[in-house]
Amino acid sequence: MQEPGGVATYPPDGFGAGLIMDLLKLIALDKDDVEVISTHLQDSVLKVSDIVWRPSERRVVVGLNRFDWEAAIDAAPSFRRRRTALRFDRVLAVKCRNIPRQDPDAVLNLLAVEFTEADSPAGFVTLVFCGDAALRLHVECLEAELADLGPIWTTGVCPNHPLTA
Repeated sequence: MQEPGGVATYPPDGFGAGLIMDLLKLIALDKDDVEVISTHLQDSVLKVSDIVWRPSERRVVVGLNRFDWEAAIDAAPSFRRRRTALRFDRVLAVKCRNIPRQDPDAVLNLLAVEFTEADSPAGFVTLVFCGDAALRLHVECLEAELADLGPIWTTGVCPNHPLTA
């Protein structure tokens, strides 16, 4: 269901009616765009099984539970997470480090998404996780999309990154 201005209400069946959802949808075609996506995805959590590599389509799709940093500014003591998808197209190869592929229920905490150009427009996208884990995508060129899928839930915990000396 769409409200004026393209803002969706969720769910459309009337249960919880009036809950306004401001769905985020971003496209990344260069390093600056990836930095914006990385900012929105910092502290997202996902299971290993939420990472899908489709070699025949040259696509990687990652389902995440994104911490909503924009809503967190005025939300204390209640914060929220949102179900989000991150898609990369034109992926030539995928490598991982310290990701327990044999344990699909293992939880990963995303710290950052980075892009390093190599032989333009090709390059490497790296998803950096806690515990020295990483997923590295060799891309023909950078084509990525972040899209909120709708579901939102509250949490009493805000991620904290203490400064170390």
